[in-house]
Amino acid sequence: MYRLIRPVLWRLDPEKAHHITLSCLKYLPTCLFPKPNMQVVHAMGLAFPHAIGLAAGLDKEGVYLDALAKLGFAFIELGTVTPSPQAGNSLPRLYRIPKAHALINRMGFNNAGVDALVQRVQHASFSGILGINIGKNKETVLARAVDDYVYCLRRVYSVASYVTINISSPNTPDLRMLQQLTYFYDLMRTLREEQLSLADAAGRYVPLVVKVSPDESDESLKRMADVLVSLGIDGVIATNTTAAREAVRNLPHGLEIGGLSGRPLAVRATDCLRLLKEVVGDAMTLIASGGIDSADCAREKCAAGASLLQVYTGLIYEGPALIRRMANALC
Repeated sequence: MYRLIRPVLWRLDPEKAHHITLSCLKYLPTCLFPKPNMQVVHAMGLAFPHAIGLAAGLDKEGVYLDALAKLGFAFIELGTVTPSPQAGNSLPRLYRIPKAHALINRMGFNNAGVDALVQRVQHASFSGILGINIGKNKETVLARAVDDYVYCLRRVYSVASYVTINISSPNTPDLRMLQQLTYFYDLMRTLREEQLSLADAAGRYVPLVVKVSPDESDESLKRMADVLVSLGIDGVIATNTTAAREAVRNLPHGLEIGGLSGRPLAVRATDCLRLLKEVVGDAMTLIASGGIDSADCAREKCAAGASLLQVYTGLIYEGPALIRRMANALC
C-alpha cells in the first residue's frame, strides 16, 4: 500500500508530505499494520518487545505519538526538544535524494519547547517504551549548554523511559563542539549526577543515552566511549547524520547544507558501532542508527554490536512494512 501512495506524496514538498502522512495515520485502523514477531530484548534495565524502534526527528513534539504506535515499533524516540520554543531554520530545510535512498535535513531543532512536549506525552494513550531526545537552544552559548540539558532532563524525567543527549546534530551551530574534551566530560558528569539525583527523588531510574556523530575521528569516539564507561552512562546511539557528501555530491540536492541520512551513511555508522563495541564491550547498550533499510542491514548492525536499532530514512523509503521485515529477520 505504501509503495502505491508514495509517488503521490513525493510530488509534495518533503516537509508538507511528512505532516500529511502522519496526520492521515491518526485515522487509519491499527489492523492495517500487521505486528512483527516478538523477541524480547533486555537492555538498560528495560524489556523491549523486539529490537526495532523509531529514531528521533520524525515526531519532534509528540504530536503523532499515538498514531506512530500503530506501526509496531518496539520503542519510539521523540525530539529533539529544547528548553524554549524555537522555529528552526528557514524553509526549505528537508530534501529527498531518491537515487541514493537518502535525505538531507537542516531542521535546526524546531519545536515548541520541552514543557509542551511533556504535556502532549501526558495526554497520550501510548504506554510503550518512550525515549525523549534533548538538546540546547540555538542561542545558548556552549559554556551554558549544560544548563539547557539539565533543564530538559528534569522536565522529561517523569514521562521518559530513557533520555537521549543530542550533542551531534550538524544543524545547530557549534553543537558538535560539545563532543570535544573541553566540554564533554563536564557535561556528561553533570548529567550523570543529575540523573542519579532524580532517580533518588522519584524512586525510578531512567537511563541516559548519548547520540554521537559519524564525523568524529576514531580516536575521538574512543575517548568519548572511555568517558561514558567511566561515568556509568547507560547507552550510545551510533550515529547521527553526517556532513559528508562524497556519495551524493553529483545528485540533485546532494550539496545542500545539513545532515545526510539514509543508505550513504550505513557503512560509516556501522564502522562507528563496531569501534564503540570494541571499547565498551558489555558495559553499555549500543543502539544502531544510520542507513538501516533492510533485513540484511539489520543483521549487520547486530553483528557489529547493536542490541537495538532505530529507523527513520529507511522508513520513508520502504514504508511501515520495514519494521516487520527487520524484526522478523532478527527473530
